[in-house]
Amino acid sequence: MNSIPINILIIIACCGALWLGANWLVDAAARIAKWFGVSDLVIGLTVVAFGTSAPEFAATINAALRNLPDISVGNVVGSNIFNIGFILGGCAIVAVINTKPDIVWRDGLLLLIVTALLLVVSWDLHLSRLEGAGMFLGLFAYLFFLFHKRQVAIDEDISQEKATLKDGPLLLIGLALIIAGGYFLVDSAQFLAQKAGLSQLVIGSTVVAAGTSLPEFAISLVAIIKKNYGISAGNLVGSNIFNTLGVLGVAAALRPLNFDAGVIHMLFMLIALTAIVIIFMRTGWRIIRSEGLLLVLISLAMWIYIILTSLQNNQAIPI
Repeated sequence: MNSIPINILIIIACCGALWLGANWLVDAAARIAKWFGVSDLVIGLTVVAFGTSAPEFAATINAALRNLPDISVGNVVGSNIFNIGFILGGCAIVAVINTKPDIVWRDGLLLLIVTALLLVVSWDLHLSRLEGAGMFLGLFAYLFFLFHKRQVAIDEDISQEKATLKDGPLLLIGLALIIAGGYFLVDSAQFLAQKAGLSQLVIGSTVVAAGTSLPEFAISLVAIIKKNYGISAGNLVGSNIFNTLGVLGVAAALRPLNFDAGVIHMLFMLIALTAIVIIFMRTGWRIIRSEGLLLVLISLAMWIYIILTSLQNNQAIPI
């Protein structure tokens, strides 16, 4: 499979597999959890959180275990930019998104703090197992706080149907699609990075990031169609927290990550973008269409800068 067109088709197919796999996994797991009498709160804290971040988990951990740290870290940082830039901004262009104080002062500020802390611990271009474990414990602390306060955004698109015999196989098929999709997505992205003269960091933070963000895009799109506009902001901000602490934390805990200096530049951009989103959410407690357009344009400018910098420096990593 050393053909560029074939690998592009593989990436497209993997994106579809990740989308289907995440949706099937969430729906089947939610129905099974309901059958066991698990509350909506617990489902929201576990099934939804894992389901929407499962593609990031698959691609990031797969890349880490295969000693491709730039794809691993780039996927998480790039997905976070994609979530609050392209997806949140795009949703705001479609319809004004109303926000609440909790999303701004609790989740938004926490995301800003977590991203800033990631910049600090990444300054030496290394994430150790201890740092990864600490990040993952931070996620548990956040989930415990939400559970204790009984404040968690539940995905209103989760099926409320009763579990059937098909849900067990459906859950396993969904999980298999996510694992296989993550593996081959990383494999083809790695190949294209070499052929295009782009660094693995760039491919991870653009192509792989966009592909693994499909569940967040799907949930936000469904929310817009159903006129549940408030779900978009909460889902995307929460997903970024989960990606940073959970996905990257697990990856570093499994295998220490040494990455390119470009990660530092991307983290500065992500911090700036996060701050802008918080300001937009606070002004009038809503994100209006013009602000959504600005978020999309800022994110696009970030992608262009990352790609041009990589081409200029010709930092493609030999494989």
